[in-house]
Amino acid sequence: MKTIALYSIKGGVGKTAASVNLAYTSSQVGNRTLLIDLDPQGASSFYFRIKENNKAPKHQFFSPKNRITKQIKGSNYPLLDILPASFYFRNFDLLLGNMSKSTMRLKKTISLLKDQYDLIILDCPPSINLLAENIFNAADVILVPVIPTTLSERTLSQLLDFFKQNDYSRKIIHPFFSMAQRSNKFHLNMIKTMEKTYPCFLNTLIGFSVAIEKMGIQREPALCYAGKNSLAQDYRYLFNEVINKLK
Repeated sequence: MKTIALYSIKGGVGKTAASVNLAYTSSQVGNRTLLIDLDPQGASSFYFRIKENNKAPKHQFFSPKNRITKQIKGSNYPLLDILPASFYFRNFDLLLGNMSKSTMRLKKTISLLKDQYDLIILDCPPSINLLAENIFNAADVILVPVIPTTLSERTLSQLLDFFKQNDYSRKIIHPFFSMAQRSNKFHLNMIKTMEKTYPCFLNTLIGFSVAIEKMGIQREPALCYAGKNSLAQDYRYLFNEVINKLK
C-alpha cells in the first residue's frame, strides 16, 4: 500500500480536483483506492456525493481500526472508497496536541488499512500545522499543485524551507503545474523559470479547463464527463508519472 498526499500551503490551486480525479483514475486501472478527505470544507466528499460524517466523535479518527473503518463510505465507482470530511476536522490540531507521538498518529491510522487498499490519497487542508506534519510523515509522495504565478512559487519555496528546517526529506515533494494556461505568455515564462529553480517539478502539466469548474455541478470526477478532453489526458499522465515515482 502506498500513500499520496495532495498538499499545498496555498488554497485554490487545484488540489481537490487533482485528488478526486487521481483517485478515480487509480480505481479505473484496478487499484483498491481510498480517498481520505482531511479538509473540513469537504469538497472531495461533496464531489463524490458523500455526506459529511458529523455524528462520529472526533477522537475516533485516530482510534483502532474498527472505528475508522466504520467511517469509510463506498462511492458510485468500483474499487473506490471515501473517508468523508467532517467539520470537526478543524479541531485536529487541538486533538493531536494532547496525544503522545503527535506527529505520527495519521501514519499509524493509515497503516491499519494496509490490507484493504493498494493506494490511499489524502486531500489535505492548506496550512502548516500539526496535522500537516502528520501528513508529511504518512505520505510516500507529496504532490504540490502550483499555479504558475509568483504567489504560488512563494508558497512552494516556504514548504521546501520548512522541510529543510525540520529535517523532513524533500525527496518526497513533487510539485506540478496546475491550472496553467498554455496560451498565457506570463504563465509560460513562469513555468520555464520555476523549472530551472526547482528541478523537482514533475513533467506533467494540468491545464486550465472549465471542466474542473463543472465538477461542482456534475458532482463527479471531471474524467467521467470530459473523457476526450485534454484535461482528462493530463490527469492520466500525472497519475502514471506519480505511480512510476512510487516504484
